[in-house]
Amino acid sequence: ALTSSASSRATSAASRSSNAVSSNARNVCGCTSPRADADDVAQETLLAFADGFRAGRYDVEKGRLSRWLFGIAFRQIQRARATRGRRAAEAPLANEHSGGVAEPADEAAATRSWDAEWERAILAQCVERARGEVQPQTFRAFELTAFEDRDAADVARELALDVKAVYNAKHRLLKRIRELRRSIEPLAE
Repeated sequence: ALTSSASSRATSAASRSSNAVSSNARNVCGCTSPRADADDVAQETLLAFADGFRAGRYDVEKGRLSRWLFGIAFRQIQRARATRGRRAAEAPLANEHSGGVAEPADEAAATRSWDAEWERAILAQCVERARGEVQPQTFRAFELTAFEDRDAADVARELALDVKAVYNAKHRLLKRIRELRRSIEPLAE
């Protein structure tokens, strides 16, 4: 069973993942309609997650929180697709290109895409939190060297910093992002 602290962290992690869930609904699991439809699926997914979590259906021993959340999201997509199919049958003259939930990729491909999107969302959260913990110039040095793969000496000249300060910024922020990653999804391992 999860402790109260672990339960709080898991619920918080799932809430923060709403962008990843919505993005996956659009890109991975087959939502082809506007963001609002994907957001509806994401909302239903997070509600089902909260209900299941409170009911004790998540078991840390059975796997990662993100994998469990993926299963819930995939089922919500299937429900949305079934609902769309029923509506299409009731209104056969409707434009078949009007958006909605399309056929998703096979589950293995959807799982791989989910994992990649989940990691991107978690990384983005970590980077944003780390950004708020340092001076703008320090973050800019990190951004230019880590994300834009710029030479430290060039970045130092551009930002009027010592080369060592640029290397230190990159090292400290990479370390902090790894720490944040572990804290954001404590049930990942």
